[in-house]
Amino acid sequence: MKRITSLVICLMLTTCIALSGVLAAPKVTLKALMEDIPENRIVEKLLPEFESKTGIQVKFEFVQYGDMHAKLITQFLSQNTEYDIVQVDNYWAGEFPAAGWLEPLTKYVKRDKFDLSPYIPSMLKMIGYYQGKLYMIPQYNYAMGMIYRTDLLQDPNLQKKFKETYKKPLELPNTVAEYVRLCEFMSKNAGVSGSAMQAGRGDPIVMEWTNYLYSCGGDYYDSKWRAIVNSPKAIAATKLYIDNVKKGAPTGALSYNLDDAYRVMSQGKAFSMISYHWMLPQLNDEANSKVAGKVALAPMPGGKGLNGGWGWGIAHNTQNKEEVWRFISWIESKEVVTRRAVMGGAPTRKDVFSDPAVIAKSPWYPMVQKIVENAKPVPEFTYSTEMIEVLGRELSLAASGDKSVEASLNQAAKELNELAKKAKLQK
Repeated sequence: MKRITSLVICLMLTTCIALSGVLAAPKVTLKALMEDIPENRIVEKLLPEFESKTGIQVKFEFVQYGDMHAKLITQFLSQNTEYDIVQVDNYWAGEFPAAGWLEPLTKYVKRDKFDLSPYIPSMLKMIGYYQGKLYMIPQYNYAMGMIYRTDLLQDPNLQKKFKETYKKPLELPNTVAEYVRLCEFMSKNAGVSGSAMQAGRGDPIVMEWTNYLYSCGGDYYDSKWRAIVNSPKAIAATKLYIDNVKKGAPTGALSYNLDDAYRVMSQGKAFSMISYHWMLPQLNDEANSKVAGKVALAPMPGGKGLNGGWGWGIAHNTQNKEEVWRFISWIESKEVVTRRAVMGGAPTRKDVFSDPAVIAKSPWYPMVQKIVENAKPVPEFTYSTEMIEVLGRELSLAASGDKSVEASLNQAAKELNELAKKAKLQK
C-alpha cells in the first residue's frame, strides 16, 4: 500500500513539474519593421489590446522608409528572421513573393473564413495578390489626388480675371493640360505658386509624374511587358509636367521632396499640390497650417491618379506563422479597422469607408474611396525599385534641361525593357 501511495505521489509530482514547465513557458513575441508614419503609430496604440486578448506581444521597430528595404532583405536571407510580421510597400509587392520571402495566405483565409470581399478591388490587386496567389492583406492606402485652395478658386477677382483671359469660368480642371494652365494662371495672378511640386530626383519626381502619365493615358509597360514610357502619350505627359515645373512651381522645386512641397502648401504659398490624400487633414490642422479650413481634395485631373499602399505579410522564415496570422486577422477586422480610421488611419475596406462614425470624423473619405477605386499603382515585379531609380534619374535630367524629353524617355524605356527581360516577364 505504501509502495502504491509513493508511486502515486511520484506521478503527481512529475505531472506538476511538467505542468509548471508549460505554465512558465515564455510568451510569444512578434516583431515588425515599420515605417515611422502616423498610420503605424495608430496601430501601435492598439497593440496592448491584442496582447491582453491573446497573450501574444507585438513590438514595432520604427525606421524611415529608405532604411526598410535593405533591413528586410537581410532578415529574409537569414535562417531565422528578426521580423515575423512583414509590412510590405506596393513597390515590393512583386519582389518579395517572387523571391519566396512571404508565406502564402490562402490556407489561413480559407480555414478561418476570413472575408476578403470588403476590400477595395484595386487594393487587393495591388497589395494582396501576386500572380494569382494571395500573399498580403491590404493595410493602408496612400493614393494621390489634387489638394487645392478653395478660397483662391472662389476668389471673385481671380474668377473675373480667369474668365477675361480664357473665356470660361474658373473651376476645377478636368484634364492635365487644364491643370497646368490653371497653375500658371495662379502663379501669375494669385501671389502664390500654382503647384507645390516635389520634382526632386528619384522617388519624389516619379511619384508625382506618374499621375500626369496615367491621366494622359500613358503607362510604364504594355500588356506584353514592353516599355512604353517613351510613347507619344508619355512624351506629352512629361512635357506638361516639365511645363508646370517651369511655370507653376516654386523656384527650387527640382530639389523638392514631399516634405518641401508640404511646407510650401502649409505656409499658404501655393494654390495646389498633387499629393497623398492623407495630406488633407494635416493641411487642415490649425496648429501646423496657415491654410486650415481652406483646402479640399479632388481626383487627379484626368481621373487616374497613382495608387499606393502597404500590406501585411508573414515572413517565410518566421517560427511564429500562426501567431502572425492571428495578429493580421485581428488588426484587419472590421471593428479594429474602423477604430483605426476614426483615429486618423487610411483604410482599405469599403465597409469602413462607408461607416457613419468614420464619415463623421473624416467627411472627405467618400472622395478618398472614389480616388482609391480608380487609382493605379506602378508596375509590381522583382525590379520595381530599380525601375523607379531609372525613371527618377531620367526624369530629373529632362526636367533640368540636361537632356531632351525624348532622349530621357528613350533611355528609360531601354532600361525598363532590360529589367522586364531580367525578370523573365518579356520574351
